[in-house]
Amino acid sequence: MKKSILFFMMIACCFVFLLTGCTKDEIIENYNEVLQEAGDGCLTKDSKLKGERSFGSDSYIGNYSADYDGFTGTETLFGGTALEWNDGNKIEITCTLNITDGTAKVVFESGTDDPQVLIESSGDYSETIELPSASNYIAVEGDGFTGSITLEIK
Repeated sequence: MKKSILFFMMIACCFVFLLTGCTKDEIIENYNEVLQEAGDGCLTKDSKLKGERSFGSDSYIGNYSADYDGFTGTETLFGGTALEWNDGNKIEITCTLNITDGTAKVVFESGTDDPQVLIESSGDYSETIELPSASNYIAVEGDGFTGSITLEIK
């Protein structure tokens, strides 16, 4: 359903741009903005999160801290869809995961690729990730997860 709405929006935008005489650069910039707005809708809403999230200059960067008690599910914390990012195409991720019961992992999801597990045991994680022109998200997945997480993305 979301893909068909996004597709319709893209087609509508193309017709609007053609009728208004926009340049190629303006069309790409406007298309990128539409993608970013649509991609933000895939993030878990603040009211549904188990912890506290604060965004930086966009939805790709920020901080998240949470204590979990028997959590089963997925929280999609940061990311979106874009052709180009204002802050470049790399993010630095620093995470501390503490699992006292159940299982948990922090994953990076990009485009149609299989999710990449960044950390799935208690400890610290730090890495710089290059973001392709696609949908890119950082999520926490838990199964009976009791413990805590702190996550910083810049």
